[in-house]
Amino acid sequence: MKKTRHVLGISGGKDSAALAVYMKTKYPSINMEFYSCDTGKELDETYQLVKNLEVYLGIKIELLLATRETSEADPFDHFLKMHGGYLPSATARWCTKKLKLDPFEKYVGNDPVLSYVGIRGDEEREGYISTKSNIQSIFPFRKNIWSEDIIAKVLSNQNLDKVMPMFSNVDWGRNKEKVEALISKKIDTSFTLKHKLNAILDSDIKGFNHLVFQFLKTTDYPLAAETDFALLDNEEVLVKSDIFKILEESGVGVPEYYKKIKFEVNGKMGEYARSRSGCYFCFYQQKIEWVWLYEQHPDLFQKALEYEKTGYSWSEEALGDLIKPERIQQIKEDYIKKTEKNAQKKSSLLMDILEDDDAGCASCFV
Repeated sequence: MKKTRHVLGISGGKDSAALAVYMKTKYPSINMEFYSCDTGKELDETYQLVKNLEVYLGIKIELLLATRETSEADPFDHFLKMHGGYLPSATARWCTKKLKLDPFEKYVGNDPVLSYVGIRGDEEREGYISTKSNIQSIFPFRKNIWSEDIIAKVLSNQNLDKVMPMFSNVDWGRNKEKVEALISKKIDTSFTLKHKLNAILDSDIKGFNHLVFQFLKTTDYPLAAETDFALLDNEEVLVKSDIFKILEESGVGVPEYYKKIKFEVNGKMGEYARSRSGCYFCFYQQKIEWVWLYEQHPDLFQKALEYEKTGYSWSEEALGDLIKPERIQQIKEDYIKKTEKNAQKKSSLLMDILEDDDAGCASCFV
């Protein structure tokens, strides 16, 4: 049987970079492979982050290209031509498949692989789950390190008879009776899979991890062949502030595009920055981020604008219309209003908590 490979993809963003530092420092015994899928359309700051990580990790990060033998300047242009100039969008994400997923799956081949993903503990989303059975995703920053497909199997009503005998092989300490009742309770409309998972994790993260590990040994997942797994006893949950702290303290640094830049419109001050890594023309960008690109990287904005000459647009609003002076002003004004509204919501919620007699000591929220 082939040895399980441990791989971590560097997207060029803060979370994957922090995860690389975290795994290297906390779990140095894991023989981690680091790779990055190069679309050819990243910001310079992204490439600089990869270089910084190489220095810190003391290794060369494998750069994966979707295609090497092409007359086009880079992989994106190659596949854009193959798609007849049809730009990718939220409903047609051919760029993700062709430039990210396909190169990754080719890189790992048929080897059993644990793929480490930097989704934070304060994010409500799931990561990529491969359709290939030899690839298993792990999420070290979350309370739940397992992918949703594994959770669905471990906690399903159909597998109760299979899971309960494994329960006694785990040291639950003082939480044994409570967790046993939770695990044996069937899922229904009033007690969903999510409710069940969160209740168990709130009671005993380590115990649950060891239970899942035992269950995996009865499956074909990559961890089935392992005698142990270093993250089973990990109870850390890392959020956004932890990510920035890791990058700053390690010396790797935070990409410049995350740093907020002040702007003024009609006497009001605002701040903008890029919220994600990835291609400079990513269609998931907010309108304020397109304005940021126009004002901070006019050369790249012009290149993004040129792609729309084929008749397709990056979003419902053409970039040529988006950068009209009156439109930029409106986008900035709307963004300031939205930011202020969100700040008021957070402030009101915190005041409600602090003023509630049953909320406990105010210092708990500091």
